[in-house]
Amino acid sequence: MSPSLPGSAPFLTPGLPDGRALELPGRGTTWIREAPGPQGAPTLLLLHGWTANSALNWFSAYESLQQQFNVVAIDHRGHGKGIRNRRRFRLEDCADDAAALLDALNIERAIAVGYSMGGPIAQLLWRRHPKMVEGLVLCATAARFSERRNGRALNGVVSGLSFATRIAPPSVNRRVSERVLVSKYDTTPLGTWAREQARLNDLRTMLESGHDVASYDATNWISSINVPTAVILTTRDETVPLHRQQQLAEAIAHSTAIEVDGRHDVCATRPERFSDALLAACTDVASRTRSTGPSTP
Repeated sequence: MSPSLPGSAPFLTPGLPDGRALELPGRGTTWIREAPGPQGAPTLLLLHGWTANSALNWFSAYESLQQQFNVVAIDHRGHGKGIRNRRRFRLEDCADDAAALLDALNIERAIAVGYSMGGPIAQLLWRRHPKMVEGLVLCATAARFSERRNGRALNGVVSGLSFATRIAPPSVNRRVSERVLVSKYDTTPLGTWAREQARLNDLRTMLESGHDVASYDATNWISSINVPTAVILTTRDETVPLHRQQQLAEAIAHSTAIEVDGRHDVCATRPERFSDALLAACTDVASRTRSTGPSTP
């Protein structure tokens, strides 16, 4: 993605809440952001996309969302300042991290909001910890991202690259990260800030998480989701094709589909456009959770 912002002044992120480290017992130390809303308001749990973090994915959304919701966001494993360990990345672990976060903050139920990779994490959070999820907002995402062809060969390639990053000197990994993860952002104020965020990511985890997302397939069970759901469709998306997003919306009974005229990076390149759609989706889901009450798979 190549975000840009007119002007040459340093990029500021109004409304972006400060983050803090949080220990998840038995799992590791992660990084979260909190934007408290009105007392008694529903809680949104924001789950960011691949190679992003709780700042880069959602910087434009906190201020508007917290007018109606309590907002919590997490940096996923190896992303931003999320958990670091030697285990291979698994989307299921991210879903369990999200559940552990809700436990640590004494939040019984939340609306899980997932963008791109965060979509599968939200879906898995509902599947693995259904009592914690009262609704879903799924943005620029799918129940399956690609056909499973040559999966064994691809897995071998990823495993080899992952091993290489483990044994390579840190200076080598930094140079590769600059070329692969950082250089895709431009040098405008917003792009420069995005580069700083991208440098926080762990190269090995980016390889493993990209493979895990590409291998993800929830088509056998996605139709069993029975909590209020909204799906935000990014209509000019070249990363997650529109037809896969539409298949996701059609598979979940009574889901609301909200279109956004933008590419996969619309959350950063057209933040005001995305924020309006996100607020509408969250408001829709929250209104239906209040009218239907708790739901158990």
